[in-house]
Amino acid sequence: MTVTAPAGAAPELIDPKAARKARARLDKTRHRRRGVSGWVVLIVVAVVAILMVFPFWLALINAFKPPAEYIASGPISVPTSLDFSALIDFWTGIDFNEKLLNSVLISGSVALVAAAISLLSAFAIGIGKIKGRVWVLAVFMLAFTIPQEALVYPLYILTRNLGLYDTKLGVIIILSVLQSAFGTYMLASVLGSFPTEVLEAARIDGASRRQVLGHIVFPLTRPTLGVLVTFFFIWTWNDFFLPLVLLPSSANQTVSVALGALSGQYTSDPTALAAASLAGILPALVFFLIFQRTLMRGVNLGAIK
Repeated sequence: MTVTAPAGAAPELIDPKAARKARARLDKTRHRRRGVSGWVVLIVVAVVAILMVFPFWLALINAFKPPAEYIASGPISVPTSLDFSALIDFWTGIDFNEKLLNSVLISGSVALVAAAISLLSAFAIGIGKIKGRVWVLAVFMLAFTIPQEALVYPLYILTRNLGLYDTKLGVIIILSVLQSAFGTYMLASVLGSFPTEVLEAARIDGASRRQVLGHIVFPLTRPTLGVLVTFFFIWTWNDFFLPLVLLPSSANQTVSVALGALSGQYTSDPTALAAASLAGILPALVFFLIFQRTLMRGVNLGAIK
């Protein structure tokens, strides 16, 4: 059976079997191209993952490597025997328990306080519909793009005048306000598209603003708040500049500041420096692994919305 070409086309006949074969060849070519592109993406992701894990792997193997073996075989070789002396000397030499407690206290407090400020501010902007909402969000967006170097001198003078210099409370307040700018901008965008039917039903039932916030908005934004808390904790843990300036005493130093101060002392001992790096990385890594499900749940929820 043959089929004539449509009107206006060349008066030639089209073989259905040849058309099906051509279509099958085209489908195979497309499938082959998709397979090749998938393998290329997989290889690129694997290479990037290896490059990201490689520094951590170096710190891990060299932290437990005897100095003599490091000199003989170099930094890439796997140690044949484990030596914990470098890690123990570093841990006891700077009183790492104190630095670890300071970092956990500051990072945890900043994460919770900044998330609470972000929720309250975003509730007023996104649901309260204050006047000039766009300009307010622009100010918050500008606030979290200002570099810390431009703020360090005013913050130094402010903390000195308020008696908060060289105190953990001063750093907690400053970092909470700075990081809440990003949280407010992010949550205000989410709450700006909040279902108005839910809010109107709550108002009809006589719910106050506090009840709407506590019983409706907070439960629905909990995954996003979990993501913010995770980000705020890791950002504060890795923050170096402001704690370096505002926490000069050894009793109030964080892990990142202690590691920065020790880099010159242990420059001639690479195994001790690797032990110090490993001790500084592990707590943040453990925190991320514990809360990775919360982080992925929040990201997936945001993608669905």
